[in-house]
Amino acid sequence: MKRVAVLSVHTSPLEQPGTGDAGGMNVYIVQTATRMAQRGVEVEIFTRATSSELPPVAELAPGVRVRHVAAGPFEGLGKEELPGQLCAFTAGVLRAEARHEPGYYDAIHSHYWLSGQVGWLARERWGVPLVYTAHTLAKVKNLALAEGDTPEPRMRVIGEEQVVAESDRLVANTDIEASELIKLYDAEPSKVAVVPPGVDLDRFTPGDQCAARKSFGLPQDAIVLAFVGRIQPLKAPDVLLRAAAEMLVRDPGLRSRLVVLIVGGPSGSGTERPKALEELAAQLQITDVVRFLPPQPGPRLAEVYRAADLVAVPSYNESFGLVALEAQACGTPVVAAAVGGLPVAVNDGVSGVLVHGHEPGEWASAISGTALPQREHLASNAVGHARRFSWDRTTDALLAGYQEAGEVFRREVFA
Repeated sequence: MKRVAVLSVHTSPLEQPGTGDAGGMNVYIVQTATRMAQRGVEVEIFTRATSSELPPVAELAPGVRVRHVAAGPFEGLGKEELPGQLCAFTAGVLRAEARHEPGYYDAIHSHYWLSGQVGWLARERWGVPLVYTAHTLAKVKNLALAEGDTPEPRMRVIGEEQVVAESDRLVANTDIEASELIKLYDAEPSKVAVVPPGVDLDRFTPGDQCAARKSFGLPQDAIVLAFVGRIQPLKAPDVLLRAAAEMLVRDPGLRSRLVVLIVGGPSGSGTERPKALEELAAQLQITDVVRFLPPQPGPRLAEVYRAADLVAVPSYNESFGLVALEAQACGTPVVAAAVGGLPVAVNDGVSGVLVHGHEPGEWASAISGTALPQREHLASNAVGHARRFSWDRTTDALLAGYQEAGEVFRREVFA
């Protein structure tokens, strides 16, 4: 491998994770691309330009370039609007490659189904293998919708089916996701590879909880429950608020110490009611214990995890759950929904607690009846569990997968 084209149509790796469409996928692309470059593989990331002020090409890190492709208006577009811009985006990608000698890229890695559609055509034009990571799957999301959330459209379902059928290698985060690709999308089992995401073990490390709390103005004796992520029904931050309210009903004396820290910005259908969580806190009469913070850059995010007693991940669906790994790497136990890849990211009863369902009473019991009393035990195991995952391992597995996909692709072409 000398050079890889990475496609990320709907969100740029340069954006701050935690708001809009920027999340775990952005982290994944940045971390793996940077490490590929460190191994001598050049990476060019293609993403849609959202501002006329963006340079055509920006350097993310040595050996990693981000190409801003003009496709549609220079503004944020919802993911439901982006399929109409795929022709323009694809033209920009093909035009960039046409400036070079044939064989400039050795592989294409498409992230999310929109990028998969572009990669499908580029694969045919360039004669190189297509590797596809879905990150989320429409059929899976529609089977576990949050109340009031919007189902994924039929157009996306069909688009995913097409990309799965045409890809040379499908990268799944967990065995669970691999089985979903095979059972729900009829993926060829031999094309599916399980490559778990990682965690930045240099950035997310245990630290001084007192200093972390001081940096955010949190009381030293507080019981801090944190949610980190995009504010939308799928991520279910409301479950944590409702659980906190139930905890206060059961133990009114807890009010003087409890702090619920919500870190993130509106995303997806959550942008339709950006103040919904504040309104819910007022309705539940817990405004005095809830604090909201905007998305935090990496070093400050690590301080959020260190300041918390527990991090809650109550999502209705997660292909993996990077927040859970990051928190544990900082020595903070996690209480998570037993969905998607979270049972892999969290070792139930060892590094955190898994909750089956989203009923506030169950979450209140899991937090106050299990996780908090066992916090020291869980915290002592959290770091060790997180260290089983690293971006270096992820990157090495991806590069090996690119090589294998290329060999299979060439055999099929010259058969």
